[in-house]
Amino acid sequence: MNVQSSKDILTALVGFDTVSRNSNLDLIAWVEQYLDRHGVKHERIYDETGKKSNLWATLGPADVPGYILSGHTDVVPVDDQNWTDSPFKLTERDGKLYGRGSTDMKGYVACCLAAVPDMLNANLKKPLHLAFSYDEEVGCIGARGIVAKLTERPAKPIACFVGEPTGMDVVIGHKAKRSLKVTVHGRTCHSSLAPLGVNAVEYAARVITKIRDISDRMARKGARDELYDVPFTTGHTGYLHGGTALNIVPDIATFEFEFRTIAADKSADLAREVIDYAKTVLEPEMQAVAPEAGIVFEDRSEFAGLNTAENAEVTLLAKQLSGRNSHSKVAYGTEAGLFSDAGVPTIVIGPGLIDQAHKADEFIAITELEKCGVFLDRLIALCAR
Repeated sequence: MNVQSSKDILTALVGFDTVSRNSNLDLIAWVEQYLDRHGVKHERIYDETGKKSNLWATLGPADVPGYILSGHTDVVPVDDQNWTDSPFKLTERDGKLYGRGSTDMKGYVACCLAAVPDMLNANLKKPLHLAFSYDEEVGCIGARGIVAKLTERPAKPIACFVGEPTGMDVVIGHKAKRSLKVTVHGRTCHSSLAPLGVNAVEYAARVITKIRDISDRMARKGARDELYDVPFTTGHTGYLHGGTALNIVPDIATFEFEFRTIAADKSADLAREVIDYAKTVLEPEMQAVAPEAGIVFEDRSEFAGLNTAENAEVTLLAKQLSGRNSHSKVAYGTEAGLFSDAGVPTIVIGPGLIDQAHKADEFIAITELEKCGVFLDRLIALCAR
């Protein structure tokens, strides 16, 4: 892989504002034009609005098993972040490339595209599939469309490499996540008559306390997986909104919470514990005062965890290609669990470090692109045998 080519491609990719709330079609069109110049066929897989799309391209014979290189095209917002330079203009300083998405994960996408000429020149015997998705940052949404079409492909892939930033370390597992939005409906009244109302904020706080109790229980005596930096399942409430003034009993409150689970635990069981508490303990109290009161739960997002075996063929191959002997697990989520659940053995491995993502002055070191290039060169050589 040509590192200068990857830098040039990354410059173009960072220039597209593909924050998840926006369309990614301009970036997809740019990638398509790049592939067209190299004679590579490609396919769009749209979302239901037609304003976002995945891209699938196959290099080499499509009718034999090969490898998926999976990356996402969306990035997190830059709102209220203090950047030194424009976040959507790649800037090079001291061997680092700064820009939103440079490490998470347009750097990996750029490396894959920069390797296309080498893929074409290698006379591949096994194919390499480029799978670039939308809306990973808001629940791995786009990758679901890619996974859904795998059964329609001429041959089932051997394995998948998801290029989230790991410093090119071999990651064999990550936690699953499920998040829910909760709306608490109470009854308003003057605060001097508080017992005649139902305080939505206070009942929301009691649900949140239940979530915290579960989280504390998992930390004290829950299952453990010591490969994680946080080796147990966690719960978390991200925000709470409710109330207008101190002398008004609030009649509505909203909040969102999540569980991030290791393989030994099931988020559905933990969510059910919270919901059962709200429905069997809290709602009867609320409705004894105000029959219209209640607590509504809505699923917000969910993605599967990844738990690839230490001795799986894809794990050993990833170590061989990256020149690593170790492996690890990470707390953040990716689309890897979706591919794995679809029967495609999957590893997370990509350039850059997660600590550099999602913040002002996000960057990727040029040396990380070089390491990714070595990995891809070795994979291309393997597929050419």
